[in-house]
Amino acid sequence: MSRTGRTFLEETKFVYLAPSDQVLGRPQPPLERPHAGPVTSLPPPEDADLRPVDLVEAIARRRSVRTYAPEPLPLATLSYLLWCSQGVTSVYRDAWTFRTVPSAGARHALETYLLINQVEGLAPGLYHYAALSHGLSEIEAPEDAAEAVEEALISQPMVGNAAVVFLWAADISRMTWRYGERGYRYIFMDAGHACQNLYLGAEAVGCGVCAMAAFDDDALNALLGLDGERLFAIYAAAVGQKG
Repeated sequence: MSRTGRTFLEETKFVYLAPSDQVLGRPQPPLERPHAGPVTSLPPPEDADLRPVDLVEAIARRRSVRTYAPEPLPLATLSYLLWCSQGVTSVYRDAWTFRTVPSAGARHALETYLLINQVEGLAPGLYHYAALSHGLSEIEAPEDAAEAVEEALISQPMVGNAAVVFLWAADISRMTWRYGERGYRYIFMDAGHACQNLYLGAEAVGCGVCAMAAFDDDALNALLGLDGERLFAIYAAAVGQKG
């Protein structure tokens, strides 16, 4: 095992943990990051054209799909997939959220960003998902956003072919507030939960998904306006309709 990996596992053991901010009585971070601009509501997830699919069938059929049909993705389909991967089902006393995916201590420290290539009703560009209100806020992006994101994702061709690319970022303070340094372990688990739900949900709307963990951290963080320390890119997934 590499020294870096071993050090991470060793120094995030329970025995080394200092009292967390929660234990020290410090206020918790907001439930989601502020949005750079106006938030536009998405259609209800149930407006998507859903094909009834048995859970066992969805699990058995799940595969990574790297090529997609050229048709734009319906906006209601995107709404449904966002709900599957980070949808808020209830909020408890403005203290935590319950969502469609599990999260350590209900911290839900993921923020969802999107590269929109071809989605009905949305201009191409970069967006930030407002999970609490189920909407989207466009963020500043270069004119060649798709090319820039593809380059940051190590030029993986499905980025340019996809209708949309999910870009998950960690707001690590939401997790470490409760768990201290061990929260860094949990945020990677949370990202896996979100992506698996995206895969399974995609089976009901005829979409394919390809998860991507290979990316230039600094380049992707810069594109999303993340500082790379408190906020950092953690996972990505290309999505499009199956051909």
